[in-house]
Amino acid sequence: MLNLRFEPEAADLERVAELLGATQFFSSDEIAVGVELVAERLEKGQASGYEFVLAEQERQLVGYTCFGPVPCTHSSYDLYWIAVHPELQGRGIGARLLAHSEQRIAQMGGWRIYIETSARPQYSPTCAFYERCGYRQEALLADFYAPGDGKVIYGKAL
Repeated sequence: MLNLRFEPEAADLERVAELLGATQFFSSDEIAVGVELVAERLEKGQASGYEFVLAEQERQLVGYTCFGPVPCTHSSYDLYWIAVHPELQGRGIGARLLAHSEQRIAQMGGWRIYIETSARPQYSPTCAFYERCGYRQEALLADFYAPGDGKVIYGKAL
C-alpha cells in the first residue's frame, strides 16, 4: 500500500539521496541539490518555499516530488524534482505524485506549473511521461546543460 505524506523528516535526507542515486539519472552534484532542498525545508519550514509529496511503501521512500512558487510571479510554480524508484516505475506512482502535487499547488493558489528537464535521449521516457500527464513543451534551450544537452521546459495550466 502506498502512503503519501507532505512533511519531510530528518531521515529523508539520506532516503532522498538513495532514491535519486538509484535512478542513475542524476549526478552527485544534482543529488546534493535534491538533499539540500529537503534540508532547507527541515530548517525553515514553509518559509523555505519548498513543498513535498513523499510516497512510502512499508516505511521505505519509493518516490517524491518537490515544488514551490516561482519568485516574482503571481501564481506560477516550479516542479523541481520528481523521482520514483526504478523497480517501481511504470506502476502509476509518478502520476499519483504529480497529481497530488498539482492539487496542492491549486490549493495554494497556483494555476501554472513549469517543469525543466534534460533533452538527452536518456530523458525521452521522462518527457513522454510529462506529455501523458497533460504538460506541453514550452521551450527548448539548446546546449543549456552542456554541448548536446539542452533544457526542455514543460508547462501546464491547472
